[in-house]
Amino acid sequence: MPEAVIRIPVDADTARAYDTASPDDQKRIQLLLRLRLRELAELPRNSLVEIMDDIGAKAEARGLTAEVLEALLHDE
Repeated sequence: MPEAVIRIPVDADTARAYDTASPDDQKRIQLLLRLRLRELAELPRNSLVEIMDDIGAKAEARGLTAEVLEALLHDE
């Protein structure tokens, strides 16, 4: 696969760490980023509502009820 170049904004400390790394370390960093970006791209893209529904279902399965949530929110 031909290589392409992308630009990703990072903070100054991260940029400095990359710029001062050895060429071998820079290649390792590039490989790790490639792999991580591919992993992220392959994740299912759920909507916010689906994510919230999933969180709610898991909370209910662990015993969180509307009453318990209300008490937690109001520090009762």
